Parts: sequence; structure tokens; C-alpha cells
Amino acid sequence: MGSHLILIGYRGTGKTTVGRVLATKLNRAFFDADELVEAVAGCSIADIFARAGEADFRDREAAALADLCARPPAVLATGGGAILRESNRALLKASGFVVRLAAPPEVLWARICADTATAARRPALTSSGGEAEVRALLAAREPLYRATADFAVDCGAASPETVADAILSAWRSSCSFPSSSGASGCSPSG
Repeated sequence: MGSHLILIGYRGTGKTTVGRVLATKLNRAFFDADELVEAVAGCSIADIFARAGEADFRDREAAALADLCARPPAVLATGGGAILRESNRALLKASGFVVRLAAPPEVLWARICADTATAARRPALTSSGGEAEVRALLAAREPLYRATADFAVDCGAASPETVADAILSAWRSSCSFPSSSGASGCSPSG
């Protein structure tokens, strides 16, 4: 435990994109919790919500996080709502250096609209939908993101490379940084 680099944040913040950049820079494996949930279920997250509801999805998400956190040191991207369960927040904090990616609601909404795969794979989470949903859920989730993260970075205008470099700099400053081979782990101080 304590050796993963874990990305949290709202949908559209770039967790998967930045995670892949970080994994390449660190020569580590990259895993996306949402992708694991879909692979195990054999269907999209939207289908899971439609067939079994949000509670079932959250159970599957918790199982995926437990699986990923038990693996050798890697870069992990969580789903935007992974921080909703206290047990998930505790697991993430115990499993590595947790980074919150953040961006303004209007930027997130524009990214969500531009990502055609998002509409097919991800459900609306409130009845309002649209930018209003983004604003409402961000307001509700911000305290949980802040409480879980060891570091936060604004990814609203920065490139994935710039965001990754900021994360690596913060990680180096806060813990015993692993070699480029990823052979040694990182246990954040604090």
C-alpha cells in the first residue's frame, strides 16, 4: 500500500488522459477504474445505471478500486464519484499519493459535450443535466475531493503534459520518489 499515484476529480478533468501521460513518464502500468467496471460487467456504465441503478454501480466501483489498489504500483484513474463512499476515500488515501484534477464547470461541460464516447458510456446523474448538473455535483463533491487529495492541480487550460509535470513535481516534494523504473514505492508524507 501507499505506492500508487491516484487521480480523482469530476468527469472531464482529464484523469485518463493525464494518467496515461504519467504512466509513460514513470514507466508504470495505467488503470482506469471505470474501464475495469465496464470490462467486468460486459457493458457500459450507462447500461449498469439503467439496468441495476446507481447503488449497484457504486458497489462495482468499490470492488474495482479494491482490485486496483491491491495491484503493484501503478497510475490509477478513478471515476468522478468514487469519493462518494467513505470507504473508497479511506482506501485511496491509504493506497498512494492522491491528486485532484480540477477545472471550471464551463470547461468541464464543454469537454463532456466534445467527447462523443462520454454520452454513450456515462449516465446523467441528476434530472437537470447539462452545465447545471456539473455545477451542482461539483458543489456537492468538492469537500470530498479536497478531503481525499494530497495535491490539487487546475487542468482547465493546461496541457496534459504540463499537468503531469506539476503532479510529478508535487509528488517528488512530498515523498521518496521512485526510480524511473518504478521499482521503489512512494509513501506520501503527512
